[in-house]
Amino acid sequence: MQQDILINWSPQETRVAIIENGAVQELHLERPLERGLVGNVYLGKVVRVLPGMQSAFIDIGLERAAFLHVADVWQRQPDGEPPSLARKGEPLVPIEKQVFEGQSLIVQVIKDPMGTKGARLSTQISIAGRLLVFLPQDDHVGVSQKIPAAERDALRSRLQALVGTKETGGGGGFILRTNGEDASDTELAEDIAYLRKTWARTKEASLKLPPKSLLLQDLDLLQRVLRDLVGEHTHTIRLDSMEQFQRLRAFGQEFMPAATAKLQHYKGERPIFDLYSIDEEIARALGRRVDLKSGGYLIIDQTEALTTVDVNTGGFVGARNFDDTIFKTNLEAAGAIARQLRLRNLGGIIIVDFIDMVREDHQHAVLAEFKKQLGRDRVKTTAGGFSQLGLVEMTRKRTRDSLAHMLCEPCPSCQGRGAIKTARSVAYDILREARQFHPREFRVVAAPQVVELLLDEESQHLAGLSDFIGKPISLQAENAIGQEQYDIVLL
Repeated sequence: MQQDILINWSPQETRVAIIENGAVQELHLERPLERGLVGNVYLGKVVRVLPGMQSAFIDIGLERAAFLHVADVWQRQPDGEPPSLARKGEPLVPIEKQVFEGQSLIVQVIKDPMGTKGARLSTQISIAGRLLVFLPQDDHVGVSQKIPAAERDALRSRLQALVGTKETGGGGGFILRTNGEDASDTELAEDIAYLRKTWARTKEASLKLPPKSLLLQDLDLLQRVLRDLVGEHTHTIRLDSMEQFQRLRAFGQEFMPAATAKLQHYKGERPIFDLYSIDEEIARALGRRVDLKSGGYLIIDQTEALTTVDVNTGGFVGARNFDDTIFKTNLEAAGAIARQLRLRNLGGIIIVDFIDMVREDHQHAVLAEFKKQLGRDRVKTTAGGFSQLGLVEMTRKRTRDSLAHMLCEPCPSCQGRGAIKTARSVAYDILREARQFHPREFRVVAAPQVVELLLDEESQHLAGLSDFIGKPISLQAENAIGQEQYDIVLL
C-alpha cells in the first residue's frame, strides 16, 4: 500500500496529512504557541534548597524557577551500583545532601508550568525514540508492561543482544515501547543509534553552554514525521516550505538518511492541501455524521468518558434482501470507522453499535474486517467481540488531543451540550423569575427571538405578570446575547 505524506507549514501552524490510496488517513497539527516544555532538557542552576519541603528551586531560564522534589532526584546507590530513583518504600537521601545552591544540574521537565506554579523537573533523563525510550543514566533493558507477558522475555533478549552490538555503540538503558513490539532488528538498531547520538550531543552541549541553557528540545512535528511516521510503505514526503525543507533535510541526513531520501520540496501553484481536498476532509471530520458510499452513514459522538459510533443503513437498498443490506452496510462501516478513529485521533473507550445482524457468519465477517482495518493503526488498539447487546467495545491509546479538541472549543451558547433551550422555555423562565421581585419597574433584556415571542404568542402571559406585580414591564432585544441568556433589570 503506497503512502504519501503532505506537509503544510506556516509560522503559526504545521499540518501533516498521511494519504493512502488517495484518501486521508491521519492528520497531525502543531502550533508553536501551544507546544509544552515536557521532555525538554536544560542545564539548570540551583537557586534555593528547602530541606523542610525536601525540594529545590532550579533556574532553567523561564519566567519562574522550576521545582525539583527529592523523589525526582536520580540518586547514586551504594556499593558501586548504578544510580536510580528511590523505589517505593526505600529511604530517600535528603535533598540537602544531594544538591547545593549554585550547583549546575542537567534536568528534564516532567510537568509544564501552570498558573503561578513553575515547571516540575527530574534529574532522571529519558529520551523517547520511535520504538524505544533511552535511559542514559541506567543500564536496564526492559519491555513495556502493555506488551503481553508471554512475549516480553523474547523481546527483552532480542533488545539486549542489539544494545550490546558494536553497530549501536554502548552504554545506557532501553525500554521497548508498545509500538516497537513488531519492529525488525534493523529498525531497533537504527533507533538505538539515533538515541545514543542525541544524548552524546546533549552531554557535549552541557559542557559548552552556560547554566540556564536549553540542551535538548523535544522534536517538533516536522522532525517527528521523519522519526515516527515514515515507514517502508512511504513513497514521498512533500513539504511546501523551502526553508523548512532544508532544515528537515539537514536533520534527516544526520539522523535518518533513509527517510530523508523520500523528502521533496513542493513547488506547485495550488496549496498543497488542495491536492487531496484535505481542508474539506478536516471540516467533515469535525461533524457528527459520516456518509458512506453505499448510502448508509455513521453518527460519531465524543464525550468526556468515551466515544460512541452508531451505524445506520440510511438510504441503502442495493442488496437482494434486508439481511444482505445490513451486512454490506456494516462491512463498509468497519473500514470507515477505523479510518475515522485515525483521522479524528479518538482515544480511550470506544463503543461501536453496528446494525443488528441475525446470521453469525455475518457477525464474524464484520468483526474480522473491523479488526483487520484496526490493524493498520500505528496507535495500539484492542477490540473485543459482539456483546449481548450487539455492541463492540474497544480501546485506542490516547497519544494526543483529538482533532476536535485541538481545533474547537465548547459553544458559548450551549456550553458543549449540543442543544439550547427553546425561546418559549426561556420566556417561561423569565415570567417565573420576575414574580419574585417588587421594584418600581421591570426591564427584561433578552435575545430578539425571546422578546418577539413575549410580545406575540406570550403577550397574554406577559400582561398577566404585569397585573400580578402591579408594575409596568419593558422589553429590550439584544442581538449580542445568546438565546438562553437574559437579564431582568430592576428600576
